[in-house]
Amino acid sequence: MNIAILFGGSSYEHEISIVSAITLKKVLKNANLSFIFVDSNREFYLIESDNMKSNYFANGGYKKAKKLILKQGGFAIEGMFGLKEQKLGVVLNLIHGRDGEDGKMASLLEFNSLDYISPRVDASVLSYNKLYTKLYAQSLGVKVVPYTLLNSDDSRDVELEYPVIIKPVRLGSSIGVSIVKEQGELDYALDVAFEFDNQVIIEPFIDGVLEYNQAGCKTDDFELSIIEEPNKEEFLDFDKKYLDFSRDAKVMDADISDELRAKIQDSFKKIYGTLFEGSIIRCDFFVVDGEVLLNEINPIPGSMANYLFEDFSGMVNRLIKHLPKENSIKIDYSYINSIQSAKGGKV
Repeated sequence: MNIAILFGGSSYEHEISIVSAITLKKVLKNANLSFIFVDSNREFYLIESDNMKSNYFANGGYKKAKKLILKQGGFAIEGMFGLKEQKLGVVLNLIHGRDGEDGKMASLLEFNSLDYISPRVDASVLSYNKLYTKLYAQSLGVKVVPYTLLNSDDSRDVELEYPVIIKPVRLGSSIGVSIVKEQGELDYALDVAFEFDNQVIIEPFIDGVLEYNQAGCKTDDFELSIIEEPNKEEFLDFDKKYLDFSRDAKVMDADISDELRAKIQDSFKKIYGTLFEGSIIRCDFFVVDGEVLLNEINPIPGSMANYLFEDFSGMVNRLIKHLPKENSIKIDYSYINSIQSAKGGKV
């Protein structure tokens, strides 16, 4: 299978996208891989496999690579005799955060008629915004962690039961996130979060909560990963998550009851539905008093959550055969022609 890993982007999560791409190079050993790097100026570069090392990007070495142009039907390199098309295969969108998860890249790829693994535009918009995610889950009957929404110009005189966790609405990887244990810490935490977004979500911080991660996709039917119970720490900050995005070693299946497993899997299937077809997503759930609550949707999880699957490479291959296709719309100008005919060609 020919797969083009698309990574980087103009995003606060640019560096972890690089780490994810390097990890997938190790994981998808049997695929014919190409690597397309998007720098902070949103320029596309075709990266040689041997150069897939973090310092190659950090020291600017990628600027010597061949520049790519995105055009109808695929990517191309500009040469002396015009554009030379590059047969890179199906694009796997691995840009975390802005550009990759907010729908921009899905729009570009779809507009240019490329096959790609990633949430489509509507799925990206819903999962990139934590408020929309909650509203979407609730509409499906999936419970969520209670929350308060606060805009940057709202009064900060809000009554809260501490501790709480403050999250920018449109960011991942714990960027801008703080745990607030008392009223005196609130203003600073809000200042930090509002540096990244003009809206924040405030949730109760549930100490000792049970947390489980479920990943999967849909081919002929759902292909679900094992359920992971992450290592318990009070809070995984950016640095810890940065390391987490480089994982490629398989993890242990959670030791949970069949009943709880079925509840988590049922909630995942409801969220994935038809909306996320063509993508591999991970949902993070909390379990409180036996109830399964959605914490967040990871529409492009770190290194595609490969470590949760028994046969990740095989699953990617099967998913490529089940990518959704945009309906073709035939435009024959019959309406304009009928008016022209009725008006004697004067319209």
